[in-house]
Amino acid sequence: MALDVTPVYRNLRTRVTFLGLEAEDLFAILALAVVSNILGRFLKREMFGVPMNLVLQYPVPLLSIPALMLFKYGKQRGYLFDWVMFHSKPHVYSALERDTQVMRQYLKAEDEACR
Repeated sequence: MALDVTPVYRNLRTRVTFLGLEAEDLFAILALAVVSNILGRFLKREMFGVPMNLVLQYPVPLLSIPALMLFKYGKQRGYLFDWVMFHSKPHVYSALERDTQVMRQYLKAEDEACR
């Protein structure tokens, strides 16, 4: 009786990509396509004789693929998600600003007995 053998892939850290983009990036492009489709339906204008809903519905997501590929070139995995999370949170721009949360001083005045 022969033993059935199935191949086991050893490299589990291999990225799953399509056109050089990760699955999260493709979801971002899909979300951009949905938003541009909705915006295109509200605009009742034309660009070069083509209705604006067709201009926003097809070329914008198609042109965003190479733009995102150039944006992510040489970056680590999950860069787009990290970039969006970084820009969506508030930042501290100065270490000299007074903290509104701290009510007590960090350092106490030196006593003569401590020396």
